[in-house]
Amino acid sequence: MEIRNIAIIAHVDHGKTTLTDALLKQTGVAEEGVSMDSNKLELERGITIYAKNAAVPYKGTKINIVDTPGHADFGSEVERVLRSIDCVLLVVDAQEGPMPQTRFVLKKSLELGLKPIVVINKIDKPAADPARTEEQVLELFLELGANDAQADFPVVYAIGRQGIAKAKLEDDSANLTPLLETILSHVPSASGAPADVPLLAQPFNLAYDNFLGRMAVARIYQGTISVGQNVFIRKPDGEVRTGKITKLFTFRGLRREETNSASSGDIVLIAGLPDIFIGETIASDKDTEPLPAIAIDEPTIVLNFYPNSSPFGGREGKFVTTRQIRERLERELEVNVGLKVDFSSSELFEVSGRGELHISILIENMRREGFELQVSQPKVIVHHENGVQMEPFEEVIIDTPNEFQGVIIERLGQRGFVLQNLLTHDAAVRLILEGPTRGLLGYRNQFVIDTKGEGILSSRVIGFKPYAGEIKKRQVGSMISMANGKALGFSLWNLQERGTLYIGPTTEVYEGMVIGNTAKGEEMTVNPTKGKQLSNMRASGSDEAIDLIPPYTLTIERGLEVMAEDEFLEITPLSVRLRKQLLTENERAKAKRTD
Repeated sequence: MEIRNIAIIAHVDHGKTTLTDALLKQTGVAEEGVSMDSNKLELERGITIYAKNAAVPYKGTKINIVDTPGHADFGSEVERVLRSIDCVLLVVDAQEGPMPQTRFVLKKSLELGLKPIVVINKIDKPAADPARTEEQVLELFLELGANDAQADFPVVYAIGRQGIAKAKLEDDSANLTPLLETILSHVPSASGAPADVPLLAQPFNLAYDNFLGRMAVARIYQGTISVGQNVFIRKPDGEVRTGKITKLFTFRGLRREETNSASSGDIVLIAGLPDIFIGETIASDKDTEPLPAIAIDEPTIVLNFYPNSSPFGGREGKFVTTRQIRERLERELEVNVGLKVDFSSSELFEVSGRGELHISILIENMRREGFELQVSQPKVIVHHENGVQMEPFEEVIIDTPNEFQGVIIERLGQRGFVLQNLLTHDAAVRLILEGPTRGLLGYRNQFVIDTKGEGILSSRVIGFKPYAGEIKKRQVGSMISMANGKALGFSLWNLQERGTLYIGPTTEVYEGMVIGNTAKGEEMTVNPTKGKQLSNMRASGSDEAIDLIPPYTLTIERGLEVMAEDEFLEITPLSVRLRKQLLTENERAKAKRTD
């Protein structure tokens, strides 16, 4: 059977998962309502976090499809997927045009020599402009150094939600056949290599099975792989060990199908190699040269993970000890190649990742599994090159109504960002800025307030540049509880005019817990459990109705943004709390004196 291997790449929310789901349905390998985004967190957030595999049959050809994350924090996932396929479908929203992650994933594809197929999606949106989008995509290809063959890309127009694709805008179409035909004519065949050559395969992803243990998702570059076969596994540094294939699966739709053998070009799931790792070479011949190692993007932020030591520690979680957190992080490192963990301390684990979202997804998964932990404020990772201090920089693209552009440029200017370009379109404006990652930490919440929720902010890491110097951030202080007990509405009503509260009435608090922030920037110790003074006299005006503003509820991402250097974010299966590292006022005062 002929095989074609493709990946679908796009910016967050440009419709690639919807398009893939429609392809699965129309080729008869998935029922209505079955989605590539199977992870609960992905379904809730509407984003793809983990690269996944599917396969669809069309005209006697098997098309292997790998869906990739669109967010730059998951760049390590994208990188290794692109190495295993022969063409990409670049999905671009016909209204929004290319966005930062479009640029990020496309740059990786072009560097690997792939020739993309461009799918201009959502052409039914009211403000869709497919011609302008196509022009912007071509400009982006040329800007990223595409060669002539890459820049001469085929274009397919689509409405992924309705399962429709067209070769020309004016065509009539009721299905995705034009897209499938473009894949057959444009994507090079992966099969057809002679079967009698030695086996050469490389894992680009890992999977787990309760019965079979750790499994490798691998592309077969040459030869045949069979159940019962003895193989050699070679690390990129040349070290060799042996293994035996116990089970083998290929993909059909989203399901895996057991098989006895698979040959060159196919993507398979391999069981029996418990210590296999991404980027290693699986070969039938001991002296085979290893395939090129898969390079992974460097982490940009670092923070510490601790067991939860708060007064409420151990109330909700099943896994609360340092040993349990260590084992969970060790397991994560096996599949999450963008992550680094330093296990040298017995009290904490230094975790480095690609960004706040990358880290918060890990923490969210851990809390759902029953873990309790607390983390320190994220810091950017700073390098030294030839005596020069270097820090990660990001490109930020902002789409916003015209009236907010002034405040955005001013705020980001204070945080070290420089405006690179400004494009106006009707009543909206697109701002393109560059600046240090450090300046972006804690800004997204402010951005939502400044644009009244109407702005869209996207960013991508563009590499390390010389340190940008001091940065002026919006200073808020912490409102800290001095008491243990339940917060009362009356007390919160009096406190809300001092700043923003993170808790509502009846929330349990403890001494040292941060219950809100103060607008003026000073630390303030308060008693949220204090009730109204009762007397038997009624006084005019003293019995006003309590009118509470809804609290600014902390999520993991919000907590990572608003926390101060001397605070921990406490995460349990049911709660996210902010607390001072030193809980009592005496301890904090003593620490200040010794500083």
